[in-house]
Amino acid sequence: MGRRCRKQYPNLLISPKLQGLSASITGRGIIRQFSSTPALAVRKPHVRPQISKASLAAKEKRRALKARKSLYENEKMPLLEAVRVLQAVEVSRPHATYELTVKTQMGKGIPVPRGRINMPREPKPKLKDKVLVFADGRQADEARRAGADIVGGSELIEGVASGRITASTFLCTPALLRTIAPRLGRILGPRGLMPSERRGTVTEDIAGYLKKIQHSSEWKGDKAGTIRTAIAKMHFPPHDVVKNAQFFMTAVRKATGNITERNAAAESTKPTNAILKVILSSTQGPGIQISDL
Repeated sequence: MGRRCRKQYPNLLISPKLQGLSASITGRGIIRQFSSTPALAVRKPHVRPQISKASLAAKEKRRALKARKSLYENEKMPLLEAVRVLQAVEVSRPHATYELTVKTQMGKGIPVPRGRINMPREPKPKLKDKVLVFADGRQADEARRAGADIVGGSELIEGVASGRITASTFLCTPALLRTIAPRLGRILGPRGLMPSERRGTVTEDIAGYLKKIQHSSEWKGDKAGTIRTAIAKMHFPPHDVVKNAQFFMTAVRKATGNITERNAAAESTKPTNAILKVILSSTQGPGIQISDL
């Protein structure tokens, strides 16, 4: 290599290191030095340190403290204190109304919460329900004696479908359900008035159901799972407002599956509709999130 370079480039100066490298080249190739030590023996295995349960608990506690809290977390208030605040706001409106708003979590397949209730002290006069009953024979006679406003069979279907016959509550016997469902299902269903076994409006005991609804009022949520109802008037004593609110929340928890009867707890397959927050407001006052309901 050195001789060839000198012939082509006579004025080229070759360093001693390059001359030593050219001397180590043979016909077999370049001689290299390799290590005989295994690579796995040189590499040290990585051992993860053992973390105790106390360290994990402390880590979770620090993470929880760093987590961002809700903006309204510090604005919650006990029910009795919220009632007194709203009374101070509405001091010039003694006939203003307390309204309770309950936000529930609507999941797939969970029905809209609804029910009937009789408050310990009614906040407003009850409106009489106009009841229409689809029944015939002996059950139709029992419905008339129990106080139903309109009683009939299949002859009422066209009047209800056209809007000529109206009512606030529709009841039906199981024998006539298949007769009215094809025609009235799409009309009464979206309005929440279609008789159904789940709501108890399809029953053999028409007289018993009419007796039950005479001294109660219906409440129901919207499609988003929000329930709004008036629970008291502003001139009510605070303890009466608290009693009404607690009574209503007990009914809501039963309807949403948060409270189950002891004898039906094992057999119940009804999905639970979680309660997210409860807000008390008034006609002209602010909404206050309640901490103890």
